[in-house]
Amino acid sequence: MPTRKTTEREAREGRDRLRRYTARQQVNAEQNRRRKRDNVVAVISVAVVATLATLAQISFFSGGLFLPSPTSTPSAAAAGHNIGPVPDPSLAAGKTWTGVLKLNNATLHISLDGAAAPQAVSSFLASAKDGYYPGKTCHRMLLGQDAGLIQCGSTDGVGGSDPNYSFGPIENPGAGGIYPVGTIAMARPADNAYGNGKQFFIVFNQSTLPNDSAGGYTIIGHVTSGLDALESQITSKGIGADGVAPKVPTTITKLTID
Repeated sequence: MPTRKTTEREAREGRDRLRRYTARQQVNAEQNRRRKRDNVVAVISVAVVATLATLAQISFFSGGLFLPSPTSTPSAAAAGHNIGPVPDPSLAAGKTWTGVLKLNNATLHISLDGAAAPQAVSSFLASAKDGYYPGKTCHRMLLGQDAGLIQCGSTDGVGGSDPNYSFGPIENPGAGGIYPVGTIAMARPADNAYGNGKQFFIVFNQSTLPNDSAGGYTIIGHVTSGLDALESQITSKGIGADGVAPKVPTTITKLTID
């Protein structure tokens, strides 16, 4: 028959076991709550990032492929005719033109299709002949799941257009809004078919660019070689702290047309 001391000891040990069990249950419950909370936070964070990326892309294209100041898009351009010394489309002569475009030290060999986009190619040829492009910067880059492009040639280095020079119409836009790797196309403000100027963009990842009320973007040609250098030296480095320009400051250092 157990003694009184033995009974008290067993009771005390039982209470201790119960306290330890209860404590473990509380710890497990708290860990489960914490895991659930962390999972919810992670899901929300992913959703927020995806939403912001989508909104950024929508914002990028809803403003067109450049965002000029209110005074830099003449009302006459919106009305549907050229402004300034825009060359005649016959300058392109329906020919294929080749040349070399250098961004920093990345050498790109390019081909321009004067038959598919006579007005835009004529403008590009005239600007190249006048020496407009060397020294101009590439002020914007887009990286996303459905797009990868770098935009160059603004008058002020941050996307401004020339208020005294614009032309149209849109020629040779990407079929179905798709612009293949290597595409060279003209940038323009949203909803303005006669807002093309001297800015252009190069597609380094196949890009889906939604049409606006004016249509798509005029493809003037393509890069025949050198995209690997562009990627290794510039585009693979990403976008800078401003969220717009390439992380590697990029300048047009050469443009020659044969």
